[in-house]
Amino acid sequence: MAKRPIKRPEGMPSREQVIQFIQSSEIPAGKREIAKAFGLKGQEKIALKRLLKDMAEEGLIDGKKTAYHRMGGVPKVTVLRVVDIEDGEPVAVPDSWSPDAPEKPPRLTLKEMKGRGGKRAPALKPGDRVLARTEERDSGWIAHPMKKLPARTDGLLGVVEIDGSGQAWLAPVDKRIRNSAKISDLGMADAGQLVLAERIGRSERSGVKVIEIYGDPLAPKSFSLIEIAKHGIPHVFPEDVIEDARQAAELTPSEEKREDLRHLPIVAIDPADARDHDDAIWAEPDGKGGFDALVAIADVSFYVRPGSALDREARKRGNSVYFPDRVVPMLPEVLSADVCSLRENEDRAAMACHLTIDAAGNVSAFRFTRAIVRIHHNIAYEDAQSAVDRGDAPEYLQNLWAAWRLLEAARHKRDPLELELPERRVVLNDQGQIAEIAVRERLDAHRVVEDFMIAANVAAAKALEAKTAPVVYRVHEPPAREKLIALRDYMATMGKKLALGQVVTPSLFNRMLKDVTEEAEKAQVMEAVLRSQTQAYYGPANAGHFGLALGSYAHFTSPIRRYADLLVHRALVDAYALEQPKPSGSIPVSSGLSDRDRSSLQQITDAISQTERRAMLAERDTIDRYVAAWLSGRVGETFETRITGVQGFGFFATIVGLGGDGLVPVSTLGAEHFRHDEASQSLIGEQSGTTYSPGDRLKLQLAEANALTGALKFVPVDADGNAIEPRGQRLSPRRGGPRKSGKFKAGKRGRPGNIRHQGRKR
Repeated sequence: MAKRPIKRPEGMPSREQVIQFIQSSEIPAGKREIAKAFGLKGQEKIALKRLLKDMAEEGLIDGKKTAYHRMGGVPKVTVLRVVDIEDGEPVAVPDSWSPDAPEKPPRLTLKEMKGRGGKRAPALKPGDRVLARTEERDSGWIAHPMKKLPARTDGLLGVVEIDGSGQAWLAPVDKRIRNSAKISDLGMADAGQLVLAERIGRSERSGVKVIEIYGDPLAPKSFSLIEIAKHGIPHVFPEDVIEDARQAAELTPSEEKREDLRHLPIVAIDPADARDHDDAIWAEPDGKGGFDALVAIADVSFYVRPGSALDREARKRGNSVYFPDRVVPMLPEVLSADVCSLRENEDRAAMACHLTIDAAGNVSAFRFTRAIVRIHHNIAYEDAQSAVDRGDAPEYLQNLWAAWRLLEAARHKRDPLELELPERRVVLNDQGQIAEIAVRERLDAHRVVEDFMIAANVAAAKALEAKTAPVVYRVHEPPAREKLIALRDYMATMGKKLALGQVVTPSLFNRMLKDVTEEAEKAQVMEAVLRSQTQAYYGPANAGHFGLALGSYAHFTSPIRRYADLLVHRALVDAYALEQPKPSGSIPVSSGLSDRDRSSLQQITDAISQTERRAMLAERDTIDRYVAAWLSGRVGETFETRITGVQGFGFFATIVGLGGDGLVPVSTLGAEHFRHDEASQSLIGEQSGTTYSPGDRLKLQLAEANALTGALKFVPVDADGNAIEPRGQRLSPRRGGPRKSGKFKAGKRGRPGNIRHQGRKR
């Protein structure tokens, strides 16, 4: 949450005025010079001191007391925000860096942060903020974290609790936060309500005040609202954006400047509940053993043009975010669910990718046009699959499946990474309540659409490369050597070898997985392979797509929900002269790339990579809350689970066929002491030799299911299905929140009376 601006006395300069004065001053400008320049006296000087301190903390100026200067690099001590993990090390940028700054923010590699007592601190992840000392070396910037800071919204979304003394507290809904915050201004909120709050002062002791009330925290609609607020996801369109969308929706595609494809039986195969239809496909035999195929994609670039408020909002959002109960769209609904969406029996503007697929399944030729299409049928994956399985599918579906068999054969020859990763699906009833949670079934119909989309994405990247045009690549780099060495060491603990003397390709991992026949062991290896992979991102420089085993890859097929695809469409418009007639009114003329798009492509792709990760985290955490809510009525039941991760304090397990990671604390494993073996990523009993490793399947009893945080807790069971007696309980009072009982009253400040002061006498 942005820092509240300081209330300045009359005559106080703004941050911008201070920076302008420092830059223009011919002598080193200290507090005295700044105060003199602006005619500040008395209380105004105190306010100036506070302002300069804030500006130094924000990295706007350096922190020297005698003479300030505008930061040209990075302050020696500053707040950094983690944006990526590279080769196992967090990479951060200055938290105060303006997205509109002409230059890119410097990237700093964070060295390991020590916890209390010299112990290793919890690993940092993208989005974390740290106060750090910075250092510039020949190899680049590095930073030494001093302490982890609360995220801007951490702890500010929570449930109101009232203790016995009448004091209100904000109980966090983020499972990573353990401390409640004192509420100094409750407003109209009542106990038990989900609220958004903001800090009153700089000190945590100042407490928070409630600024928005959401209501019942256990209502299913609240689960997605929690994530929207926690991650700061924009979910309300400004009025100027809505107006831009209304005007854009009135645009009429030019039939003279577009290829007419309305005669083709093009079909859109989507989830049964899909509201926006980005893509549709068609294929027919070419008489040579191959197929002529078409991938038609919604022509969003025709409606969303550079320079408009609509475009700026889409770039800020980066992508649509999909929750079980709602979609936070990248574009207003008049476009995303109506005018741009490829709906059955309606004329629509499309970007058409024509593909020639030879008998071996290779795409031997491609071309791009702007077209008008009329979708023959919107069909659900399950319905398309059923028709094919029954043998009574219409000819257009039979052709699609036959063309896909060729693409599938080419994909197997390419041998991309094959990881069978289950996807959870939450089904809600008409009242928004949970009807079912299950693992989404993977059908051939999904693979058909997926392989057609991959072919079109590759064609888009190659088409732009052929014209030396800007490309927004989808990059997935090979695993870092450190991760491969860790994987090799892990495989060695299982008696298996991973040879690293060769070029690392997806085939290496696929062969390794095929050699494992036992189901539990295969799950272990698959988890280990997944952990070794890098995270995909967007960028203007090509580094290939390791997972798909492709040299060039871009995202072209989902411009309604991804800004990266919209940029690729604009680049194609420019590269292949696909511009349309000038629109009337105030709508921007060009539907291609703007000068800003071209000059700031690295900054834009960095930003949309971050919004993509934000969406993934929000979607995953929301699903976790739904799963916990679904399981809250089944506490005490025993489930078949699979271990997904092991740490020194315990291991995490997920319910087979349902999902939802839960912790099994090491203290619940019985009286025996377990040591953590990092090489094998296992907990090993020192007396019995019992091991707990990723991929192991075992029965666990559900001990806790917290719908507010999405946290689950399991305990092991004995042969009779009874929970094992824990090694011992450590009872500790809840820090930062109300005490339920105890010797000292809640709210009393200072040290307890029976503790003597040990410091030096003053």
